[in-house]
Parts: sequence; C-alpha cells; structure tokens
Amino acid sequence: MPEIPNIPLGGRSRAWAVALCLSASPVATLEAQASLCTGPESRLGPSRDLYCVELVPAVGMRGAGRVELGRTPGPFTVDVSADGHLRYTPAFTLSGLAQPESLGRYTAYVAWVASPTLDVIQRLGVVDNGRTVLPPIALDKFLILITAESSGAATEMRGRLVLRGMSPSARLLPPDFMQFVLGSTRDDSSGGHEHHMPGRSDSLAWTMVPMPAGISMLPAEMTLRPNVAPYLPRTANTDSLPLARPRQLVRLTSGDTLRLTAGIVRRLFKGRTLTLFAFNGQYPGPLLEVAQGAEVTVELTNALDQPTTVHWHGIRLDNRFDGVPDLTQRAVAPGERFVYHLRFPDAGIYWYHPHVREDVQQDLGLYGNVMVRSARRDYFSPANREEVLMLDDLLLGDDGLVPFGATTTTHALMGRFGNVMLVNGEPRYALTVSRGEVVRFFLTNVSNTRTFNLSFPGARMKVVASDVGNYEREEWVESVVIAPAERYVIHVRFDRPGDVPFVNRVRGLDHLYGRFFSETDTLGVVRVGAGVSKPNLAESFATLRADTAVGVDVGRFREYMSRPADKALVLTMEANDLPFFSRQIMQLDSIYFTPVEWSGTMPGMNWAATGDEVRWILRDPATGKENMDIDWTFHRGDVVKLRLVNERRSFHGMQHPIHIHGQRFLVLAVNDVPNTNLVWKDTVLLPAGATADILLDLTNPGRWMLHCHIAEHLSAHMMMAFTVQ
Repeated sequence: MPEIPNIPLGGRSRAWAVALCLSASPVATLEAQASLCTGPESRLGPSRDLYCVELVPAVGMRGAGRVELGRTPGPFTVDVSADGHLRYTPAFTLSGLAQPESLGRYTAYVAWVASPTLDVIQRLGVVDNGRTVLPPIALDKFLILITAESSGAATEMRGRLVLRGMSPSARLLPPDFMQFVLGSTRDDSSGGHEHHMPGRSDSLAWTMVPMPAGISMLPAEMTLRPNVAPYLPRTANTDSLPLARPRQLVRLTSGDTLRLTAGIVRRLFKGRTLTLFAFNGQYPGPLLEVAQGAEVTVELTNALDQPTTVHWHGIRLDNRFDGVPDLTQRAVAPGERFVYHLRFPDAGIYWYHPHVREDVQQDLGLYGNVMVRSARRDYFSPANREEVLMLDDLLLGDDGLVPFGATTTTHALMGRFGNVMLVNGEPRYALTVSRGEVVRFFLTNVSNTRTFNLSFPGARMKVVASDVGNYEREEWVESVVIAPAERYVIHVRFDRPGDVPFVNRVRGLDHLYGRFFSETDTLGVVRVGAGVSKPNLAESFATLRADTAVGVDVGRFREYMSRPADKALVLTMEANDLPFFSRQIMQLDSIYFTPVEWSGTMPGMNWAATGDEVRWILRDPATGKENMDIDWTFHRGDVVKLRLVNERRSFHGMQHPIHIHGQRFLVLAVNDVPNTNLVWKDTVLLPAGATADILLDLTNPGRWMLHCHIAEHLSAHMMMAFTVQ
C-alpha cells in the first residue's frame, strides 16, 4: 500500500483514507504496563476483546499503543448517558513515538474519536509515550485516531495520521449473505413444532412472539417455537375472579401478624381481560412498612394453581425463613400455609417475591415492597414527599399474555423482555407536585430481565441510597441504571412548571444488521404546578451530604479491600440442541457482545430457547465445580473478597445481576477500577465481559443462595449455595 503522507483529515471527504489506513499491518506487542490492555492477559480479568482497542501505525509511521476502554467511578457498574449511550473513559498507553518535530512542522500528538463514517469527529486531548487518561467517549461505534499536529491546542484534525484503531463495537457488520440465505430458507424441525398442554380440551397453542418496533426477523426465525408446552393460569370462569386492586400501605409494629395470600386475579388491561397473580388481591402486593429492628410474623396461604414460597429479598433474616424451596423450606403446595418470622436489622427499601418459577409467578404480579424505617431522624436529607415505585414490564401479544413454558422456562437466552412498561402495576404513572418540590423516589426493578436507564429530563437528580442503605455520600447523576432486583433511592427537584416525563432511554442493538438505535419508553409524567412548594428545600438539595455513620461502618472493612480475592466465580453458559438457524446466527453475533442488552432485539431465537437447551453456569475456577455442585463453607464473622468474572467466550454473553441471599456486600471495583463511593448491596449488575470485586460481610449463619436475578437464567440453573457456619 502506498504511503499517504500529511492527510488533512479535517475534511470529511477523506473517509477513504482512514479506511485504507485501517487495513494496515498489526501492531507489535507492548511492554507490560499498569493497564488492563497491557501485560499478560488474565483468565480471571476483564475481557480485552471488549474493553481494549489496538492502535495500529499508519504506513511509514513508528509507534504502538492500546487504549483501555475504562469507566469513571460512579454509583452504577456501567457508565451510561441519560440518552442511553455507553460511556468509556479511554486510557492510552503508547510507546515508540518519535518526537513530533521529526515528522514535519508538528509539536504535539493529539487523540481524536470519530464515527466510522467520519460525520462526527471529536477531540480527546494531547497524548505521548506512556499512559494518558482522556475524557469519556459516548459513541456506539468509533475510530480512535492519533495525529501529529502543529499545536497541542488544535481543534480540528489537520495533521499527519500516526496511529489508529477501531472500537470492538465497530466490528459489527451485517452477517454474510450466505448466512442470510441459509437462515431464510432452511426449515429446521428441531425448533418448529407447536406443543399443547396434555389432557386439556382448552389447550393453549404457541403463536408468534411480538416484535419490537423497527426490528425484523428472517423467515427461519419466524418458524421457531419453544420446545415445551405453553402455560397460562386458567379458571373455569374468569369473570368469577376478583379484580386486582391497587396496593395498600400496611404499617406493622413488632409482634404484628400479616396474613398474606398468593392468589389469582383478573385485570382489565388495554381492552383485554388478563388472568394474573397477586398478593392479597393487590397488584403490586401490599407495601409493608416496619421499623428497623422490628420482628413480625407473616402467614402465607397459597391459593395458586402451583407451589410457591416468599423470598424476602435483601433482608438479613433467619435462614429458615428465606423462602428458597429445597434449601430453607419445602415449597408451599396449593391450599397449604407457611409461617414466616421476620426480623429487619437494616434500614432501607426491600421487596418480596416467590422463589418458585420466578419467570412465571413474579412476572404475573407476585411482588411487593418492604420499607424499613431507620430510627435516625436524619437518615435521609430532607424531601417534601416520598414515592415508592416498582418498575416492571409485561409481554403482551394480540390475544393477551404471551404464554410461559409449562415445565421449563422460555426466553432462556436473554430473559423475557416485556413490551408494556409498568410502574406500580400501571402502564402510565402520574404525579402532581409544586414548583421547587423535592421528591424522594424509592425505585425497585422487579422485571424478569430488563435493565432500565431512568431519568427525569430537565430535573436535577442525586442518588442517596441503594439496596441495603445509604451511600457514603450523595452523588449527582443524570440517569439511574437499575438492573433486576436492584433498588435505588434518589432525590429529584422539580424547579420548572410544566410536564416532566419519567423516561427509560437506551440504545438497542439490531443483531442482524449490526446497528444501534434509540429506544425511549415514557413510563409516566410529573406535572409541576406554578405554586411554590413549602418548605423550600433548595439549599439542602444543593448539598451533597455525607453519611458519617455509613463512613464509619464501611471504614471497619478498609483493611480487607486491597487484598487478593479469596474466591472467584466465572459466569458463562452452554447450549445444546438449539435449532440450526439459532446456532448459526448466534455464532455470527458473538463477534461482539454489548456490555448490557437493554432490550429484546433477538425475539424469536430468545423466545424459542428453553431451559432444556440453555444452561447458564456459575463455575468455581479453583475446583471446576458448577452451580449447585459448588460447596463453599465460611464462618460467621468472615470477610470474604469475591471476584465475579463474566466470561466473554460464552456462547451468548450478556449482563448478569448477581444476588446474594442473607448477607450484604460492598462493590469494590469494576474492571479493576476502584469505586470511590461505597454502599451496602445485595445485588450487583455485572456487564458482559467484565469483572467485579465484592467484599462479603458474612454475619448471618445458614445455607444461602447466590444466583443471577434474570428470572430465566435462574430457571436455567444459574444458582449455587454456600454455608455460613
């Protein structure tokens, strides 16, 4: 290839030049540096393939480099803008660059980021040999270019191209034409049969799964059906079922008894009558409020058509009341009762749900919040009011609910994404406030698989607490990334009159065509009146308060944070007997895994994959044992550092919200980037190809679960147990 010297790349007509440069020879290996992207690759480290960019020298140029796509420490394990763009903080490690003067009339090397078509070119900053961290990148696909410029203050790329590389996401291209031909013509019977409930005159039949807007499926994908019988709750007379009621607040004091019934209800929903589940006939279930340190009794009655339990998510209670069938109790059969004795040692927002076929029972409405009030009057900074919101989605087709698998889960690859968003069980949340009002929102994600990116455009927001209490200090955020089972407490000030939407804004990935696209779901609206709120909390809201009690509590664990991990878990999967078409397309898809699958853009293949064909795995790399064969034993009072590794080489890599029962933990680092503002958690979102180091405070004896809280992954075996003696 001829050398292309001194290309004035400020003009976008020169896109062909960059394309030529990207086809040049690979770069030599760098010397070991203190970076994810340099030195020997660790099998228990973050994925270089997803979080590193190799920089290649232009023809005739010297030098080499890599760019680590890191994250800025923050309250969430992924860094996302309010409009849904993933953000990466680039750390350049360069070597072998000559003095820029040796290339001509240049004084500095400048790094740029550009879209693949060069319609966007942004300056990052000056770089040189060694390590340099530059401002975040927020593009779906991008090129990284380093040029020699006449001035380090250059604002347009006009000098000589020296190094270049492309983001892992830029590898996404439409699949090969022959693969399309195979996918569109092959009729594979292994996934194309319809199944019926045996022995029932009103048996269900699988119909086509709903399609997300703007996504298309190939003909072969449209023939796929789950290889399991369908299930929906049925009764002889739907009209005889009680109508679901909105949830009610139930305040409990120590010694009180709550009678909780899991039963079948009906709802009139968008012109359809749906048969759903509910606790005490309420959708969501009752909002329970108790004082920290209280002890109450809950008598569960099972009025469903299948066994159930109640798991008290995040609460460090006695092990025998944790609600895990075959581990802490026997599943409660239809018509039977079980008595739970609960204690609440930690203030915060918690929730309860079944631990039997969560993919069905939880999705049909069996969930509710528990508010545990602190004895500290200053536990939170001031707010004018509180709102407790449970976030969910529901999958509806033309005839109502899309059925579930009768004997095993469907949607075993990505989980069951709904197409109707719900807040507190309703498709449209509404709130009216006064101008200047500060609202404390308690957010709980109860969806099967969806991770939300939530914001109130135009309103300022700060995060103050998460799963098991307050952050060390409050922190400004532009959006809240909340995975299934996570909780966040945020303060939002509405200082302008008018309607403020409550939105989920993400970037979907069209796997077939390798393109990203915007998705915006309006979950509700906050109507801000012209009247001024009283009292005026502007001053306290503008202050990012530190919680000294949390700081002291967390401080007791500082000595354990820098030591090597005591244990590790590798998160991966295996698939057997998937249809030919699914295997072929997924092998093409594995060229790149986005850190978070925000929406269900592989609808047919995902729906047709069941728990009989997909096995999600937690693996102990020290022993090779997997899932329930892992047998870890600790002692009460142990402090254990655990490294979670989301394996990039998995057949289908995606994020996992990992939940640990009965204990609390601190998220110390993600992809080896330390967190600087800690909070006690019980669930952590682990992006694809990423690692997280967590510090477990093992104070609660018993045999406890650790599992992925994507309901379909749990149903497809992604769980283990450990003992605290």
